[in-house]
Amino acid sequence: MIINILAAAGGEAAPQNKFGFVEALNQGGIIAYSIFTILVIMSVGSFYILITKWLEQQKILNQYKTIRTSFWRAPNLKEGAAKLDKNSAWRQIVDDGLAAEDQHGKMTDSLEAHDWLHGSLARSESAVNSKLAGGLPFLATVGATAPFVGLLGTVIGIYRALIAIGLAGSASIDKVAGPVGEALIMTAIGLLVAVPAVLAYNWLQARNKRIAELLSGFSTDILANINSKGAVKPALQAAPAAKAAPKAPAAKPATTTAGVPPKK
Repeated sequence: MIINILAAAGGEAAPQNKFGFVEALNQGGIIAYSIFTILVIMSVGSFYILITKWLEQQKILNQYKTIRTSFWRAPNLKEGAAKLDKNSAWRQIVDDGLAAEDQHGKMTDSLEAHDWLHGSLARSESAVNSKLAGGLPFLATVGATAPFVGLLGTVIGIYRALIAIGLAGSASIDKVAGPVGEALIMTAIGLLVAVPAVLAYNWLQARNKRIAELLSGFSTDILANINSKGAVKPALQAAPAAKAAPKAPAAKPATTTAGVPPKK
């Protein structure tokens, strides 16, 4: 690009570049284009999963603020559930707990009833965690295989360079620059695809772990509330105190034109 600009400024024809990125892919043929397409699909899929999972996680974390402030202030779980979003993970756990409470009355053994409630809440919690983990195996697969896909293009490029040397009988730069350039490009693209995928996977996993801890604590609180008939609730978060109005400045005593206070 810089060579073309300088050549145009000097009124000279720009030299023909035979070793650019597109030229390297053209020399590699269908194999080079196939490997490049696979790497592009991996990269686009990785960023799509990163963005969608981040939005999903952020939505759950934002909804947790409602749990800490208003949910446990309701007189019972049914009224508290009405304050939550209908399709939220927290609403799912509450609804499953209430459904298990309605069903456990058919059990004659109190221990079996407790196990039924605990198992129902655990299944609900596992369902939410499984949904959050969806797509992460793709990121792990991309992070593990993208460098090797790029390495395949590297091997093919070097092989073509060796064939060009053998046919020419000498290792001239014009014979090997194209295949070697193609090989280096594929290696770089493979790394550029793999590194973001690995970073995204580890970051999303850490956030999922935090959400799983919050869900586990919420599930335990729901179980204790149901077994105690609403008597046991977690400590409520104090509402933010209203800021005191600023005090008005004290009125200064009136003075005469000479600056002397008037006599009483």
